[in-house]
Amino acid sequence: MKHNKLYQILYQDNDIIVVDKASGVLSIPDRFDKNIPNLRMLLEEKFGRIWVVHRLDKETSGIMVFARNAESHKDLNTQFEELNVEKIYHAFVSGWIAEDEFDIDIPLLTDPSNKGRTIPSARGKEALTKVRVLERFSIATLIECNLVTGRHHQIRVHCATVGNPLLVDDIYGKNEAFFLSHIKRRYNLKKGEEEKPIIDRLTLHAYSLKFRHPKTQEIVEFIAQYPKDFSALLNVLRKYSK
Repeated sequence: MKHNKLYQILYQDNDIIVVDKASGVLSIPDRFDKNIPNLRMLLEEKFGRIWVVHRLDKETSGIMVFARNAESHKDLNTQFEELNVEKIYHAFVSGWIAEDEFDIDIPLLTDPSNKGRTIPSARGKEALTKVRVLERFSIATLIECNLVTGRHHQIRVHCATVGNPLLVDDIYGKNEAFFLSHIKRRYNLKKGEEEKPIIDRLTLHAYSLKFRHPKTQEIVEFIAQYPKDFSALLNVLRKYSK
């Protein structure tokens, strides 16, 4: 495996590149400033031309696949469009979720008053998220989301709509960061000391991706392990929020 602060190559051959993207990195060029570092730009500096198949939000970490030729791009695009790809995300959400497994089947629509946001609406496009609880804490729940469809901000909006927004989500949730003082009793700082957050980005990680290899047509699956901030949050919740 090849490492980089902004991404990690999980797999590569002549047809695909599978990458673990760090939080804070754009998947594709910014609409207004093409010079802002982004994953596509960084990969093309190393591998030459690549084709974008899907994308992750800037603050979401985790797994992505890129095509290395037009034929592979067409094949992968078809798999994504026909919903033949298994996309698994892990997320920390606010609150205690009692059900072990359930579906969130709520149509979603781009907010007419704010194109960067998504809202639930009967006039929207079909959106289905299959949820499975992985671990419960007193103030939060770690869930697995099988993203059947792939609408903009789907997991974030679905979770917020059913009353369990992501633990850190400055658009659809309440917190811009999560601190130890949120859960540790009698937490005191030394005079003049400023508390550092356990995590200060979206608590969403693209954990695994399963699809047919465009060349061999064999089913392949790749996993992106938790980044340090995600693991740190899990450890803190296990220690102080059971």
